Amino acid sequence: MNEETRETLIILQEELIEAAQVISKIFRFGPDQIIPNSDTTNLHRLEAELGDVQAMIELLVDLKLGITDQGLFEAKMKKFEKLKCWSNLTINK
Repeated sequence: MNEETRETLIILQEELIEAAQVISKIFRFGPDQIIPNSDTTNLHRLEAELGDVQAMIELLVDLKLGITDQGLFEAKMKKFEKLKCWSNLTINK
């Protein structure tokens, strides 16, 4: 693994952890809680963290390691099908 791949994966891992942490804050304090000394809600923080995750995924695809937009799309579609069977979520995909 080259250094760029390693760094991309490390940053992706960090961003995923940060998104999980914000989700925890939403469960504990609600989506509309405003972070002290700011005007940012937990929901806005989650949006920002998920954007960071998407950016890192895009960079991972750009590295041409075998993770492709098509592969990600197919995995997403499979997940939607599983959710239709095993969750109560409304899936219109």
